[in-house]
Amino acid sequence: MSSSRDRIFATLRAGLKHTVDDPARPAAVAERIASHPRNLLPQRAQLPHAEQVALFTAKVEALTVTVDSVAGVADVPGRIADYLARHNLPSRLRVAPDPLLQSLPWSERPMLQIDYGGGRSQDLVSVTPAFAAIAETGTLMLQSSSTTPTTLHFVPDHHIVVLKESQVTGTLEEAFQRLRDKLAKSDKDWVENWPRTVNFVTGPSRTADIEGVPVLGAHGPRRLHIVLIADGA
Repeated sequence: MSSSRDRIFATLRAGLKHTVDDPARPAAVAERIASHPRNLLPQRAQLPHAEQVALFTAKVEALTVTVDSVAGVADVPGRIADYLARHNLPSRLRVAPDPLLQSLPWSERPMLQIDYGGGRSQDLVSVTPAFAAIAETGTLMLQSSSTTPTTLHFVPDHHIVVLKESQVTGTLEEAFQRLRDKLAKSDKDWVENWPRTVNFVTGPSRTADIEGVPVLGAHGPRRLHIVLIADGA
């Protein structure tokens, strides 16, 4: 097995005209990681921020995502309660133990039952933050951490995302740059602090693998709802 693998890698190196002991290779790799070169960015995403927010909203709504725009964080519990009522859902929420979500005035909606933790099979509705939102494609960037368990993004049938307008970026490249900047400010080494998982979600889970018939909820939530907070960005 080892000899077969060695032959395959030797063939690849020959085709690439590189050798194992080429001293220029480690330096080239380190330079590429450090510089983060960008490809061409589409003109449709290079917009003033207010227009990026409008583009993101239009993109996600075209994907059957529902969006509630609110003036501030105090309005979030009420809009979530309204969503539950519209869809005849129970008042129990499985919420990410994220500082933003824990600081919301849930007590103003005493009928809501807030339960913090990771997603479980019995949970119908989850509430999570997002790290960023990409206007170009209407995509949410979700990172895993101790306060944002990945199971909340995929296990419950309804996923509610609380997002600030300032988290909307034009492109994927800008979203990744925000993550790098956040890690650079951390006391930990960026490799150790990098999220175990970064997921990109564009609309509710859907597939048409069987006879070309679209089915929602095959690999994740059937419904995706965003509460978008105007934070003056």
